[in-house]
Amino acid sequence: MANTHFGFETVDEQEKAKRVAGVFTSVASKYDVMNDLMSAGLHRVWKRVAISLSGVRSGQRVLDVAGGSADLSRLFLKAVGQTGTVVLTDINNAMLRVGRDRLLDEGIVTPTTQCDAEHLPFPDNYFDCVSIAFGLRNVTHKDAALREMRRVLKPGGRLIVLEFSKVAKPLEKIYDLYSFKLLPAMGKLIANDPDSYRYLAESIRMHPGQEELKQMMTDAGLVQVEYFNLTGGIVAVHRGYKI
Repeated sequence: MANTHFGFETVDEQEKAKRVAGVFTSVASKYDVMNDLMSAGLHRVWKRVAISLSGVRSGQRVLDVAGGSADLSRLFLKAVGQTGTVVLTDINNAMLRVGRDRLLDEGIVTPTTQCDAEHLPFPDNYFDCVSIAFGLRNVTHKDAALREMRRVLKPGGRLIVLEFSKVAKPLEKIYDLYSFKLLPAMGKLIANDPDSYRYLAESIRMHPGQEELKQMMTDAGLVQVEYFNLTGGIVAVHRGYKI
């Protein structure tokens, strides 16, 4: 069995899948509260930028991969209007329930599917836009997931990847202090789970940087791949097209 990374640890691929599932099952109920605290609310701005860069219009079909608590799905639903469709997916049932129930509480009904980003249960050439926000770094085989997301895109469709990335060099020291000291402390105080938030910090450092992810998207068959740094490179939005 092949090995992979779980944060800074090297683990068996099946072990990683179990442990990532455990992390998100543990944090699901406090996920949104922690997002607001961890980013000082900036994650909401980052997601709106991603929606804007997607160019989604009324009547289009959107796939929200690893959509979790449905922040992006809610914004996409406004963009596609009543004639469009947004499909919310996540591999983790606890996270998917949070997103589905949140939408239902707001009177919004949209298709939801529990599935693996590496094996999407959708036909070829089906969606106008596919997005994955803060989920790609938890995928074991990122190259396979990128190929799958390209597969289900229509020709002319675009893939949007919103993810933590390589921070600008002047910010590195303070960002490390925040990530490895303050973040686990907040995880302990708010979610009673410092270990999960320590993993999240480590997973960010192990994720490909801007140029490396751009090349991975190109290797997956996407074209005109570009990225947009936000907040000093703490996060980046990558966009690529299918021809």
